[in-house]
Amino acid sequence: MSDVPPIPPEVVAELAGQGIELEAGDAERLRGYLRALLEANQRFNLTAVTDAAEAWVRHVQDSLTLVPFLASAAAKRVIDVGSGGGLPGLPLAIAMPDVEFTLLETTGKKAAFLADAARALGCANVRVVHERAEVAGQDHHVHRAQYDVAVSRAVGRLNVLAELTVPFVREGGTVLCIKGAQAPEEVAEAKQALYRLHAQVADLVRTPTGTVVVIEKVRATPRSYPRSPGEPKRRPLA
Repeated sequence: MSDVPPIPPEVVAELAGQGIELEAGDAERLRGYLRALLEANQRFNLTAVTDAAEAWVRHVQDSLTLVPFLASAAAKRVIDVGSGGGLPGLPLAIAMPDVEFTLLETTGKKAAFLADAARALGCANVRVVHERAEVAGQDHHVHRAQYDVAVSRAVGRLNVLAELTVPFVREGGTVLCIKGAQAPEEVAEAKQALYRLHAQVADLVRTPTGTVVVIEKVRATPRSYPRSPGEPKRRPLA
């Protein structure tokens, strides 16, 4: 894996500062994931970050900032909505092998990559679902209200993302969205959407790589949400 350097000491130190300790072998599996991601990215678009050293921070470290939140929630079942190239789901699955992760992805090529990568990395705790969030979120038998936590990163603005994530978690469950500097503005913009979805922002937590928006599901999501495919993006709840 000479094309992907070992995990930088500063990344290990930053993770340790958040109470995140990698088990033996995790760093090499994470390195293997980055290698697979960057190799596949040469064939089709998975990430704009092509520098391997930068990817350790922008992808792996950023994803693993959710570990303390998942541990605090005692999460057993987690869904990564709009997983794309596997972020944050695959790094989290490597670091938390006792948690079951579902990676939900709309694009066929990306879903195939996720399945191949999970298999190659030995992630027996990962299931890949090739489906739109609007469709899976209305599947009352398999997905709707079936998860302790939903996670998402770089999928869309919060007023849209809330409709695509909140229906997946049980009452009292949590949605964790990794956001950037505009997180407070997005939270204000999504206030009405969250009210309609019976959810509320519990916290905004700054991390070394971004901001985690913590959303609590107060009670069951109305059956009309999520709306039909494409509708949340065309007409965000406001």
